[in-house]
Amino acid sequence: MSSYAPDMSESRPVIGIVTAVEQARHGAWNEPSALLHTSYVEAVQQAGAIALMIPPDPALSEDPGPILDRIDGLLLAGGSDLDPASYDAVPHPLTIDTTPARDETEVVLARAALERDMPVLGICRGMQVLNVALGGTLVQDVPEVVGHEEHRRHLGTFVDNEHVVVLEPDSLAAQAAGEQRHVVFSHHHQAVGSLGAGLVVSGRSELDELPEAIESPEHDYVLGVQWHPEADPASGVVGSLVQRAAEVQGLRGPAASAQ
Repeated sequence: MSSYAPDMSESRPVIGIVTAVEQARHGAWNEPSALLHTSYVEAVQQAGAIALMIPPDPALSEDPGPILDRIDGLLLAGGSDLDPASYDAVPHPLTIDTTPARDETEVVLARAALERDMPVLGICRGMQVLNVALGGTLVQDVPEVVGHEEHRRHLGTFVDNEHVVVLEPDSLAAQAAGEQRHVVFSHHHQAVGSLGAGLVVSGRSELDELPEAIESPEHDYVLGVQWHPEADPASGVVGSLVQRAAEVQGLRGPAASAQ
C-alpha cells in the first residue's frame, strides 16, 4: 500500500502517539522526560501526516474524548514492558521497567478509539497494548516459550534482527505490508498470549509461528504488528494508517476536522 501524500490544498491528517516516560539526559539535565523515538515521528510525517505526541495523562482516563477529537488516527508505539497488572497476571522476573501511567493512558485511548472506529495501528509494544485493551494477555518472556533469542538477537539495534513473517492473504496486515511473505525488523521479548475480544491473528513468524500481526475484522482499520515498520524506510505500514486516517478525515469534512 503506497504512502499517502496530500497536496498543498489539503489539511494533513493528525496521528496521535502516546510518549514513553524515561530518564533522559539532554544538555545539562538528566531527568524524567516524555519522549518518543524520532523514527515514529519521521515515518508519520513522511507518509503525509502530522505527528502529535501525547504524554501519559491521568485526566485522559476519565475523559479521552478531547484528545481523540483532535486526531484522525492513533499509533501505539513500541517501548517498555506492560505492567502485568493490566492483564491480571503475576510479574515474570524478566518483566522490568514498567510504566503503569503510560499503560493506562494507552489502554483507555485504544478502547475509546475503537468505540469511534478510528484507525488504530499498534507497533511492537503497541500491538500488545491493543490486545490487552480488548481483554487479551501477554507472553512475558518469548525465549522461555520458543527456546531461542531470534526475535531480539541484539539489544538496542535492528541490525541483524531481521526475520520473515507470513501474513494471511487479503488481510489488512498483508495489504499494509504489500506482500504476504514479509521481511521485518524485530526487537521484543514479549508477545501476544490469549487474544483479546474480536481480534484475529493475521500474521505469524516463519521461525516459530509466534503471532506477529493481529487485526479486528469488526473495525474499519485496527492493526497490530509485532515488528518495527517505522524503522524500515521501504515499509508501507505506517503509510497505510495515514492513508486511512486521511480518508476518514475527508469523510468527516473540514468543519468536523476543525472542531
